[in-house]
Amino acid sequence: MGITTYTAARILKGQLQGQTGEETVMTMDTFPHVGLAKTYSVDFQVPDSAATATAYLCGVKTNLNIVGVGAAARNGICKSQKGNEVTSILKWAKDAGKSVGIVTTTRVQHATPAASYAHSASRKWYSDADLPDNAKIHGCTDIASQLLNNTDIDVIIGGGRKYMTPKGTKDPEYPRDFSSRGKRLDGRNLINEWQSMKKGKVARYVWNRTDFDAVDPETTDYLMALFEPGDLRFEEERNPRMDPSIVETTEKAIRILQKNPKGFFLLVEGGRIDQAHHAGRASMALHETVALDNAIAKGLQLTNEEETLTLVMADHSHPFVINGFPFRGNSILGKSPLWGMDMLPFTTLLYGNGPGHKLTDGKRADIRKVDTKTKDYVQQSAVPMAADTHGGEDVAVLARGPMSHLFQGVQEQNYIAHALAYAACVGRDLRHCQQPQQTRPLSSDTFSSYKIQAPIARARGTGTRDPCRGVDWTGSDSVGNPDPCPARPGETPTLLVAVGLQVPVEDLCPPAVVLNRRTRPFNR
Repeated sequence: MGITTYTAARILKGQLQGQTGEETVMTMDTFPHVGLAKTYSVDFQVPDSAATATAYLCGVKTNLNIVGVGAAARNGICKSQKGNEVTSILKWAKDAGKSVGIVTTTRVQHATPAASYAHSASRKWYSDADLPDNAKIHGCTDIASQLLNNTDIDVIIGGGRKYMTPKGTKDPEYPRDFSSRGKRLDGRNLINEWQSMKKGKVARYVWNRTDFDAVDPETTDYLMALFEPGDLRFEEERNPRMDPSIVETTEKAIRILQKNPKGFFLLVEGGRIDQAHHAGRASMALHETVALDNAIAKGLQLTNEEETLTLVMADHSHPFVINGFPFRGNSILGKSPLWGMDMLPFTTLLYGNGPGHKLTDGKRADIRKVDTKTKDYVQQSAVPMAADTHGGEDVAVLARGPMSHLFQGVQEQNYIAHALAYAACVGRDLRHCQQPQQTRPLSSDTFSSYKIQAPIARARGTGTRDPCRGVDWTGSDSVGNPDPCPARPGETPTLLVAVGLQVPVEDLCPPAVVLNRRTRPFNR
């Protein structure tokens, strides 16, 4: 969800409402604090979702294709991940007593959700059937099994049923589809195991709309909802009688998690935005982005901004552009009024590379009689690729709620996890959360000069120490008080699409300036 996707989705959302589109205000546009995150990985200029998710969830930059493991690990080499595992903001929140959840439109074993709970030298080790023999010999486990064993996650919503059941197990929704059947070679049924692990609690597993709607958030402790064998269907192709929307899954997750008086952490991923772009289907990508924006609106409606930090960001972008001087109000999915030097029209939205590169007798396709606004239209691209690559530019970071000012400016992507942890007082270093209360007055810029120092892994061979160990603090506040967390020798530390992190007011940091429950942690 790069800047181009963000802008084009804004225009589409307005045009779907009968407006010209450009002037539309999306929910994301209302976030007061905006920054940029640098997305490169340790080994590549242009990253993938595994490396970026590890950065913003675990606070450590790492290598392409690996999740929850530092840069000393090598892609696909099981033994290299041993001792280099890093933990995530989801685990830090759980360890602090908060409820935690994952909502995604992909399979729950996919790169972004996996980085919140798994440690794998390959993002593609979804089930044990995907593990190479060498990985099994060295004791690596698949991502699906780690979903159960690593962190006690309260809410898990997405797709990925086939990675949870024994090989050949018929899918309840598509019993005749062999590609939807179970993949596991170890004979384990992880869905049944998950239910057994929750004895004594109200734990619900559902796979369809009817059962999902029957889940009562007030009486449910745990929810696992897997609506497809693999990734969920695109929003424009979703069957509303079988599968709920991302708005509905986000609402259900929040209503379950927010019962915890200590707060919650929720990762919401519009993961099919990325997959639509890979297929060159701009319409699909933009409709997925609009759906995500609607889910963000629902999240804000259900939470209290005085106690909930909400962050919206992309993991990376795509080679996707808006171009051609279209007139104001022209369909964002339509054609430019300009033609190319080859005397052929082109669309407002184009890709730098991807499956839309097609030549006939050395010329681009003539799209004068083609409806480019359909959901299945594949935009033209400059370079032929089976799927488009990612883009390498910075991505937007949008924040609102307590401590949202921490996300302004241009930051390394791995800074995000540390700023979230600081705001919520979770993680290993809580010294800034344990100061005695003071009664000095608050000012609008009280915290403005604190700076979080988040060193980056500069080389792969950084040793086997857990990089998620600490954060250094420097500076003093705007009224001259010394930093409550003085600097110490540096240690290597580590939607989100949308993420909500709810904490009681007295837990907000720094608590030294919190007078009572009615005192805001900062002035707007």
